[in-house]
Amino acid sequence: MIIRIMGQGQYNVPSSLFDELNAIDNRIVGHVTKGNEKAYKQDLAALISKIKQNGTVLGAEEIIESDVIVPPEDLTFAEAKDVFTGTGIFED
Repeated sequence: MIIRIMGQGQYNVPSSLFDELNAIDNRIVGHVTKGNEKAYKQDLAALISKIKQNGTVLGAEEIIESDVIVPPEDLTFAEAKDVFTGTGIFED
């Protein structure tokens, strides 16, 4: 699965990690819905970290469509309200 982290490039991440990433994504949606900014920031950082730790960076010369686009870690809580809604960014 190809995941783009905005501003940081693309990563080839094993599909076996989808459920774990989706669970973090769902928690983020819950944090945003409940107005818990601190927990939102912690889980967004955890999501990005998990992708970087388990993925392989794709070279800038490789043009591959991303399966998922993850916002940058500095996404504001106000902006997150437009991104992390419904089922989040990882769709089942």
